Amino acid sequence: MNLAPTGEEQRLRDEVRAWLREHLPWEYGRGLPPRFHNLADEVSFLRSWQGQLAEGRWVGVAWPEEYGGRGAGPVEHFVVTEELARARAPELVGRIGINLVGPTLLAHGTPEQRARWLGRILPAEELWCQLFSEPGAGSDLASLSTRASATEGGWRLDGQKVWTSYAQFADWGLCLARTDADAPKQRGITAFAVDMRAPGVDVRPLRQITDETEFNEVFFSDVFVPDDQVVGPLNEGWRVANSTLSHERGINPRQLVIHLQLVEELLRLGLERGAWEDERLRPRLAQAAVEVRLFQLANWRSLSRVAKGREPGPEGSAMKLAWSEMSKRLHDTVMAVLGPTAPLWHGASDNPGDGTWQRSWLYYQASSIWAGTNEIQRNILGERVLGLPREPRPDATAKR
Repeated sequence: MNLAPTGEEQRLRDEVRAWLREHLPWEYGRGLPPRFHNLADEVSFLRSWQGQLAEGRWVGVAWPEEYGGRGAGPVEHFVVTEELARARAPELVGRIGINLVGPTLLAHGTPEQRARWLGRILPAEELWCQLFSEPGAGSDLASLSTRASATEGGWRLDGQKVWTSYAQFADWGLCLARTDADAPKQRGITAFAVDMRAPGVDVRPLRQITDETEFNEVFFSDVFVPDDQVVGPLNEGWRVANSTLSHERGINPRQLVIHLQLVEELLRLGLERGAWEDERLRPRLAQAAVEVRLFQLANWRSLSRVAKGREPGPEGSAMKLAWSEMSKRLHDTVMAVLGPTAPLWHGASDNPGDGTWQRSWLYYQASSIWAGTNEIQRNILGERVLGLPREPRPDATAKR
């Protein structure tokens, strides 16, 4: 395999780097996001930043040009995302819309829906959230209980969703709801675009262990959803959702570069604190470096697959499973290197990173949960990749 970039890929990489050096709100490759007084201020700042990126056409580069993209391919998308992360550019606040909702609308939306929503996603004029998980149906989406009942001109939505990122700032949500209670559980589900400002939508922020309120629970009480906001065919929301999740679990250049940076900083921290002289820590530092390198190679392999026109497929679950567990091991190694300073928070004296390592460790505890728990990923791999039979449920066995 030839991993050297083509001339066009290198020109694109140079172009985005030059743009970032001119427009970044802090020093290229070194700056860190400022500490905001509240999440609303941070979201406002990030919307403005994403608007600048969209104006330069650095958001959704693989989208068709008519919707603000560049009509480029997956390799170009990877290059731009990688360069944004390498420059330590601010996070895209509209990443749910860009990475998940946009591809879903391009695959399953009507021409009218694409014209209505896609052009407003890239510049963060409208933010989207993903309304999939429920208190009783997290990774097991087929068990969801939110219901949509047919009514004149549309549907009435009732139920509850949870772990919804940035729902308090979202204008729209991509929601899964059951529309046929008598169908098998993986059928009878429909995808809807829900106006998050509609009467009957109640968003309640959830405080996380990072002391932030990025996640939310969302309640629907007799929320009216017009017929023209059904995404994809009626009762085929499971198929729509799987196309969305394949993008969420597949190639992840931002997480790749973030972890390349994390392991670089970890190795530097290990030198500063003498961890390389500790026979217990030395192999853990080496393991972190090796695993991140393997994650990089796996990303390139998946990118090659997609560049050839093949779908991400269930193999994306292997990527998600590998990097989420790798990340938790890496952060555990960080805490071991920090030693007695590991429990400290920002503002404490003699705390390397002023709490950024502690916040990162707390944040990535959720990596084995978001985008489908690791248990679910193992089931997907066993059933859809290895072809293993499903284990019968205890209640099914009891009836035999």
